[in-house]
Amino acid sequence: ILIFAFSHTTCTSQKAASGNCFKGRLEVKGICSNYTIKLLEGNPGADKIVADWKDETTGKTYTNVFALGSPCSFPANLNVGDEFYFVLDDSKQQCAVCMAYYPKPEKALSIKVLDKPCN
Repeated sequence: ILIFAFSHTTCTSQKAASGNCFKGRLEVKGICSNYTIKLLEGNPGADKIVADWKDETTGKTYTNVFALGSPCSFPANLNVGDEFYFVLDDSKQQCAVCMAYYPKPEKALSIKVLDKPCN
């Protein structure tokens, strides 16, 4: 029974990941997890990302971006320019995040970064 339960959970997780899997790139790694991510592959819905956004600090404009809505689980080893795969993750996470301001897009997505490409 344990093997069946584990197999079912694993298959369900992989299916969910492949059906709703996206590719992104970290564009801005601002202070206090004020991160901006560019959507490279996939379509979570046009209403969930910002088509054009200008970073008021640098004056640089970005397309198809969103703010990181899940700073608790975002890997610290990812840097600006790094590409990664992710799934949307609306689970509520509690962690301490400083409140310093850095500009970010007005739309945010909570995501879970995957350790390998989508299936």
